[in-house]
Amino acid sequence: MSGTALNLSAQPGGRPGLIALPGVYRPQADTRLLAHALAQEDLGPGSEVLEIGTGTGALALDAARRRAQVTAVDVSWPAVVTARLNALRQRVPLRVLHGDFAARSAGRRFDLVVSNPPYVPAPDVLPPSRGPERAWNAGPDGRAVIDRICALAPALLRPGGVLLLVHSQMCGAQETVDRLTGAGMAADVTARAAVPWGPVLRSRRSWLARAGLATEAEEREELVVIRAR
Repeated sequence: MSGTALNLSAQPGGRPGLIALPGVYRPQADTRLLAHALAQEDLGPGSEVLEIGTGTGALALDAARRRAQVTAVDVSWPAVVTARLNALRQRVPLRVLHGDFAARSAGRRFDLVVSNPPYVPAPDVLPPSRGPERAWNAGPDGRAVIDRICALAPALLRPGGVLLLVHSQMCGAQETVDRLTGAGMAADVTARAAVPWGPVLRSRRSWLARAGLATEAEEREELVVIRAR
C-alpha cells in the first residue's frame, strides 16, 4: 500500500471566497488532499457526484465548477446553510440536502462519491448528535462513519464509478482498503500527507496514547486518500 506523498504545508489554509457559519468545519489539510485527488478524476457534463459530509461545500463546488451534477449531504443544518450560501455567492449550481447520506441518496447511483467524513477517535462510544464536534468525532476507533461508507459504497456507485475517501492513518488505512475489497471493490491508498497535530488531537493526547492509537511524543498525523471502484 503506497500512494503519492504530498506536501500540504506550503498551501494556504482554507479556500478563497468561502464562508463558514459558526460550528461548521472549515477546509483544512484533509480537504486540500482530497481536492487534489478529486482534480485527477475525469469529470464532465452529466457526471453525477455525491459528497458525503459537505461542510462548507468546498469539494462539491470544485466538482460542480467542472459542470458535474453534484448532490451534497450533511447532517448539520449550519453546514447545509453554509454550503447553500457558498453556492449562491459563487453562482455555482449545487444541490445541498440535510440528513443522513444513506437516506438522502436511497435509490440513486453516482459516477463519483467523495467524502471527508468524521474520523477523529474519541472516548465516547457514540458520535455526538449535535454541536461542531460531530464534524470530527467518530467513536473510539474513528471509524463510525468510515465503516458505513465502506459498506454502502457499492450500492452508491454506477458500474465504473469511483469512491474517494480521506481519513487519518490513525483509523487504519489498511482496514478501509480491506473492507472495500471485501465489498467487491478494487481499493488502494493513492495519496498521503503528514501534517502537524491540530488542537483536537493535542487535547486528547493522553487518551490516544492509552488507547494505543498514538504515542505521547507524536506531533504529526498522516492523512490518506483511498480510491476505490
